[in-house]
Parts: sequence; C-alpha cells; structure tokens
Amino acid sequence: MAERKRVVVVGGGFAGFTAARTLARITRGTAEIVLINPTDYFLYLPLLPEVAAGILDPRKVAIPLSGNCPGVRHLLATVDSVDVQARRLTCTDPEGTSRELEYDRLVLAVGSVNKLLPIPGVADHAHGFRSIGEALYLRDHLIRQIELADASDDPEERRARCTFVVVGAGYTGTEVAAQGQLLTRDARRHRPGLSDQPLRWILADLAPRILPELDEHLSRTAHRTLVKRGMEIRTGTSVSEATAEGVKLSDGEFVPTRSLIWCVGVRPDPFVESLGLPTEKGRLLTDEYLNVPGHPELFACGDAAAVPDLTNPGQYTAMTAQHASRQGKRVAHNVAASLGMGRREPYKHGDLGFVVDLGGVKAAANPLGVPLSGLPAKAVTRGYHLLAVPGGRARIAGNWLLDALLPRQTVQLDLVHGQAVPLAGTTPERPDEPTG
Repeated sequence: MAERKRVVVVGGGFAGFTAARTLARITRGTAEIVLINPTDYFLYLPLLPEVAAGILDPRKVAIPLSGNCPGVRHLLATVDSVDVQARRLTCTDPEGTSRELEYDRLVLAVGSVNKLLPIPGVADHAHGFRSIGEALYLRDHLIRQIELADASDDPEERRARCTFVVVGAGYTGTEVAAQGQLLTRDARRHRPGLSDQPLRWILADLAPRILPELDEHLSRTAHRTLVKRGMEIRTGTSVSEATAEGVKLSDGEFVPTRSLIWCVGVRPDPFVESLGLPTEKGRLLTDEYLNVPGHPELFACGDAAAVPDLTNPGQYTAMTAQHASRQGKRVAHNVAASLGMGRREPYKHGDLGFVVDLGGVKAAANPLGVPLSGLPAKAVTRGYHLLAVPGGRARIAGNWLLDALLPRQTVQLDLVHGQAVPLAGTTPERPDEPTG
C-alpha cells in the first residue's frame, strides 16, 4: 500500500481553515492533512467589533478547530522556518518545544498583521484590533474611561477621558467606532454624574471618504448615519504624534484623549519575507492556480499571497476575507489535483458585495451590487455573517436576540491587561518578532 502524502497547511485563518477543511473532504483520508496554527480555533474576525461592544461572547467568534475540521490533524504551534528545497519546516509549540516536519505539499496561509506607520508615540499609546485579547482589552478600556471620568473632579480630565479617536475608516475602523460609540453611551447612561458630559468620537482617515472600498453611495450612507449620531469624521487626516495626554492630528489640532484606537489596515505577515522567494509588497507571488512558480509542491493563498486578479487584469486580489476563504477552497482543489484527484483550475472570483455593521439597527450593504441601508441592510449583514461563519450560528443568533431584549452589561472583566496586547506589526502569537 502506497504511503499517504502529507499536506501541511500553515495558518488557520479564513484561507488556511477553509483549505484544510475542504482538502480533507476531497481526499477522504487518502492524504494526511496537517494544519499548523498557534491557537486551537479559527477567529471569525468580522464579528470582533461586536465582542468589543459586549454584544457577543468571545467564544462565539472562536470556532474550535477540533470538530470543525474532521480528518485534519492540528498542530498547536508557530512555524519558525521553511526549508523549501528540503521540503521541511520547523515549528515551536506554546511550551517552547521545537520540532521538524516534512511535507509533500505545503500551503502557506499565514495571513496578515497590523500595519504600523513611523509616527511618534503610536506604538506606545495606541490600541490595536486584531485579536480576541485586543477586543476584550478595548471593551474594558472604553468602560474604564467612562468610570474614571465620573470619578474625576477635573473638567479637563473628564473631557479627555470621554474623547475617543479611531484612526482608519475602512471596515474595521468604521465598525469599531460605530460599536464603541454606542457602548460608551450605554456606560454613561448608568452614571448620573456624566449626564451633561458630551462623548466625543473622532474617526480619521487619510482617504477622501470613509469606507473607500465601498461605492460612493454606501460610503455616503455610512457617513450620514455616523454624523447623525454625533461622530466627527475627519477625512484627509491622520495622526502626526501620540502622547499619554492626547493625539496631535495632521491638520494641527491637538486632541486631549486617553483612547487612540489603531485600525489603519494590515500588511502581509513578515514571515513571508523569510522564505527567500519572490514577493510583491510583502506578499508571496503565485500564479493564477495559487501555485508558487518553480515550486509545484508549494501553494499560497489569503492575505500573504499575491494572486493575479483575473477579473482585473494586471492587478492582484485584495486582502479581504471574501477572497481568502474562496482562495482556500480553490487551493484545496488544486492541491488535490496535484495528488491525482480532480483537475486544477485558475482562481477567479468577482465581487459579491460587502456588508458593514454600524451598530444598533443601522448597517450598509450592497449584496450583488444592490445598495441597502437601515434595517434591510442590517438583516442582510447579519444573515451574511450567519451563513459565512462555519460554526456556532445558534449561539451567535441567541446573543443577538438577548442584546435586542435586555440592557447591555457595562462592567469591566479585567481579563486582559494592556501589556499583554501591545500594538505591534506582528500577529498576537508572534510577539517577539521585530516590527520593521
């Protein structure tokens, strides 16, 4: 009996999780599928702002790998290096034990990390938003500022603690600002001493409009919704300096605040550069089959891969969850084809539309190009997430129902401290890597 081929998938995000699960289903035990990931769950990132807002329990967005990836062997580890020529990699588990692993096929889906800019003070005073730990810390931080403002007799301190600055008005930044604003309103409602204290939220981005990834109609809808709530939107604006006392904006204004939330985007995991293979802006170059040229055994997908966009010749696919999950499925079929099961096909995916949750009953969406806002958009947004999340749908829907019926609990859990989630240009599981 021929020995089973070993396929190793590195990374358990949208691309890696989908690739491993799909490949196991295709091969049906004829190949050994190994998924290497530093956590034992797949994180459904689009719902993380609702974790920070206290709407969803963090376990609802952490989909266990065990039970949701049948036929896949999971190694709880971080990959340190890959010897492409020898087809061997080295990884380290959470207790520091190192091991080597040989492979017949390798799928790199290591994803992306925070994008840091060389702005004085940002790394020391800003809060990132890429992990469950960061979401839980941010929730505590926002509630803490309201509580400390209520306890202070200094009007200037109260004003600073009730001012919040979010930098980056893409999907994540816009949703974090929208959900965070509603959370702080709920927290203030229970503190009569702050009844006359305004809550100031600023959403800043260098782009000419918020949500630049969306068409202008949806961007205007979101802009109008947030402004109506009192959000200050500063387009063409960024941060020039951050201090413990506040933030200096690029337009010259100094904003006293204790809350700088960094959502400027992501960049490919720096691990890609260590491979010594051709890259494009930090992303590993592949062909339209998600195969690394010159290495028939090596595949890449997701944010860490520069995949030709066949719907926009000359461009590479955007770093979105939509592309990552669909590339994961396609790479699984192409890896199986390389093992003699099926036929490989190029990756081609058109835009199916996007959804943005603006908190409360508000949202913006354009499913299949149809622009929606308000309650219809909210229904589409939540329906999309329930269809897209690979597990725990009933629990998520249950949390949404309870949030609609019951008052939100605005208490600090104090589970994650600031030093445990420093803003760094690494994944939360690679805290010791240089930020570049």
